[in-house]
Amino acid sequence: MKKPLILVINPGSTSTKIAIYNDQDCVNSMDISHTAEELSVFKRNLDQMEFRTEAVHEALADWKIEIGTLSAIIGRGGPLKPLTGGVYRVDDTLMSDLLSGVFTDHASILGGIIAGKLAKSASLPAFIADPVSVDEFDDIARISGCPELPRYSLSHALNIKSVASQYAHETGKRVEDLNLVVAHLGGGISIAAHKQGRQVDVNNANDGGPFSPERVGTLPLTGLLKMCFSGEYTHNELKKKLIGKGGLMAHLGTADAREVVARIESGDKKAALILDAMIYTISKEIGAMAVVMFGKVDAIILTGGLAHQKRIVDGISERVSFIAPIIVKPGQNEMKALATHALNALENPSIIKKYV
Repeated sequence: MKKPLILVINPGSTSTKIAIYNDQDCVNSMDISHTAEELSVFKRNLDQMEFRTEAVHEALADWKIEIGTLSAIIGRGGPLKPLTGGVYRVDDTLMSDLLSGVFTDHASILGGIIAGKLAKSASLPAFIADPVSVDEFDDIARISGCPELPRYSLSHALNIKSVASQYAHETGKRVEDLNLVVAHLGGGISIAAHKQGRQVDVNNANDGGPFSPERVGTLPLTGLLKMCFSGEYTHNELKKKLIGKGGLMAHLGTADAREVVARIESGDKKAALILDAMIYTISKEIGAMAVVMFGKVDAIILTGGLAHQKRIVDGISERVSFIAPIIVKPGQNEMKALATHALNALENPSIIKKYV
């Protein structure tokens, strides 16, 4: 029997990653870079749809792959309404919501749109999986101290759920039988309580939790209020300061942890203090997620780009290893995770969820 051929599409802020998987094997991959000049003509990420779709067409032509020879196309799931984890078919309802632009304007929304348009042209199934808006919260996790401001679930769900499943498989267990704290450590940081297959709590990296290379995390509220009403910042200026120019970037002028570690090794005491402070806030959040599961934690998984840095891994491990064993899965294998979701959907259509 012919192995299924899957096209995976993962748009980021300045590039579009694509790959062809022949069953479980990646046979072609490309990171299509988009220059600042090219993107400057678009007011919104949504406006880049045709531009990025054409870039995917050109890559497929270079690979001499016709869309009709594919078995399915899957795109990264961008911000949508709250959803349980899993794989979703890109139908008219889902496509309409993506195209509406009513959710957060993020490049990832283009993943499902491009997948849907390409698939429709060749009568193929198109999917998204584990979008950032995966919401499996227990009701108690939604409540903040301000009724007008409930907590919302936005996270790096695709990578979190992927590494949780990998760990379950490696240990010969079902993910539904494990309690895991999964820390996705990247430009933004999501630390999740993954309880028996459900992400029952997670910090929204744009709203709070640890500070990260680019985000400020939880802030002193009275100080933030003063900044908001100081007259020194517009709404957009303050938003950029908090999300994109905060964290390591604000303190040290770089979001590159490799550069920070190099500075520390050269004797930079300020860099050491700031990095240790980030490690401190990450560790506190891991402890908080362990409490969500009453301390019954089978493993703590460290993943994302920062998990490549031994200094960061060691610093976190020193503080939290008393809770549970530390498992390190550096990087984020989103392309493989998406391909696996598509393959599973083709093999077992009953798992495909309907977007409503």
